[in-house]
Amino acid sequence: MSYLRQAGLKATARSALLDARTWFEQALGVLAALPESPSTLEQGYEIRLELAGVLVRLGEVRQALEHAREAETLAARLNDDRRRGRACVTLNNAHSLLGELNEALVAGTRALEIGARLGDLRLRIRATTYLAQTHYYRGDFERAVELATDSLRALPADWVHESFGSSPIPISVYGRLWVIHCLGELGRFAEATPYAAEALRLAGATQHAFTVGEAHNAAGQLHLRKGDWVTGRSLIERAFAAFRTGNIVVAFSGMVATSSWVLAQAGEASEALTRLQEGEELVERQAAQGVVLLSYHTLGRAALLLDRLDEAQSLGERAVKSSSSRPGIAAQALHLLGDIATHPDRFDAERGEAYYRQALVLAEPRGMRPLIAHCHLGLGKLSRRTGQRELAHEHFTIATTMYREMDMRFWLEQAEAEARELA
Repeated sequence: MSYLRQAGLKATARSALLDARTWFEQALGVLAALPESPSTLEQGYEIRLELAGVLVRLGEVRQALEHAREAETLAARLNDDRRRGRACVTLNNAHSLLGELNEALVAGTRALEIGARLGDLRLRIRATTYLAQTHYYRGDFERAVELATDSLRALPADWVHESFGSSPIPISVYGRLWVIHCLGELGRFAEATPYAAEALRLAGATQHAFTVGEAHNAAGQLHLRKGDWVTGRSLIERAFAAFRTGNIVVAFSGMVATSSWVLAQAGEASEALTRLQEGEELVERQAAQGVVLLSYHTLGRAALLLDRLDEAQSLGERAVKSSSSRPGIAAQALHLLGDIATHPDRFDAERGEAYYRQALVLAEPRGMRPLIAHCHLGLGKLSRRTGQRELAHEHFTIATTMYREMDMRFWLEQAEAEARELA
């Protein structure tokens, strides 16, 4: 049994995830045939958490959740609070990926409380970092930044390459990922840039596909939000290659979706369409597993750029439906639907304005400044087309001011061009 577990750990380290799953499952099978003892309970606990980490990366998050629950039960039988805390961190991650954010918050808070009571700094740092992830999905970006930066400040320098758990991503990288994503949503690009550079540096040293892919994805998404398509594309393609090499299913569908959007933006329609179709297949497979991701919205953006309006509409509606517990993602999806409704080939002013207004209702209290600016740009275009010149001027002024403040030059040029056309 010990040999099987070691084989699983070695396979995990080299990103041979299907092999790792087989070894861990065989180890659990052997363990089940042994007489129960504290030692077998402890080994069963560790193998279940290790298997859960592999299953998450394979996109089988519901199964990972079940193994984490079984590990928590074993920790309770062992009366081992430290192990209970570690299981709660894994539960937090799985619930977050499944969109079960209340459950994720409960599990993460419990892990943090156990870490504080035991004086376990590793558990506290890990729990705080995964709670930051949960708050990101809840759309509480300021709180997520606060938690992630707190965990990074508490991290001793000689722990910078440690992961503290079943995920291979060092916590120094994982914490920075959520800072980058959240600051990007808030439009604080200059503040996020040093975090992105450090995440790329730390990830490169690991030479691990999952870590390298996530760091390049976070940095790439930051540039895409800002409208820096050239740099963003380069980083996203690096992430795409890393996730494909490492068979990181849970992240790969998102990379295919983002790649299709970037290619469509670059005018490479044929390759963009190929990635769009591949992305839709992958996302549907993950949706069947209950995993909720941003991919529907991103695929919808690609479809809109490719003038596949019915497809974009369907993807946008699915994005809204699947993000009921994730208001930040829902706001992005509603903005997409607004852009579709105001497309010249199917212009519907009433529906377009309704979608933009709904997106603003979600975005404004969360400080999502890039999205707020995009909605005002959309409302300005709509108002100009319906002959409401003063209202259009007001929206264009808001959009240009915000884009200028955030140094979003690509979008600023578009807004300024619209304002000149109005004048």
